Amino acid sequence: MTATTATIGCSSQSKYPSGDLAIWVFILAELLVFGIFFAVYAFARMNNVELFNEFQQHLDLNAALINTWALITSSYFVVRAVAAIKEGNSQLCVRWLLAAIAMGAVFLVVKSGEYAHHFGQGINLSTNSFYMFYLSLTFFHFMHVIMGMVILAAVAIKAHQGGYSASDNTGVHTGASYWHMVDLVWLILFPLVYVMR
Repeated sequence: MTATTATIGCSSQSKYPSGDLAIWVFILAELLVFGIFFAVYAFARMNNVELFNEFQQHLDLNAALINTWALITSSYFVVRAVAAIKEGNSQLCVRWLLAAIAMGAVFLVVKSGEYAHHFGQGINLSTNSFYMFYLSLTFFHFMHVIMGMVILAAVAIKAHQGGYSASDNTGVHTGASYWHMVDLVWLILFPLVYVMR
């Protein structure tokens, strides 16, 4: 394989999924874990629909909608960051990544407010099976949002330092892929926990 061929294989023009192969293995593993979690939740809900429906009504749907908006918006910003680096504009890429991180921060603040409200009412993992699943699922996702923000911040720092270019931007694609996975999981979790009756 020539150096030119290797460069093309690593560029944003590759026909394969963007980003490092390792991140895709990691993403698939994470999706499998979430998938199992969701399946167990659905099974538990089927066996106790009344309890789940009753306590689901105590959740803050408006907060969940704000968080859905924040994550969808953040994904759009990440798409713009990828487009910017493909054009060789590192500083614009950085600005879009920082905007995505800011939307992630909105998510964390709103979700933390929800947790504070529930804990203030004495709700915890042992309150009932609905709250056990709600708190476990959403906190697991919460931690993934934090991890995604750390990854995007690392990508932004490297982009700011000129570490990516129009022809060498695999790291930006890798960070974007992880962030989109975090958003995808929320788009499943939100209707499953907050909306489904």
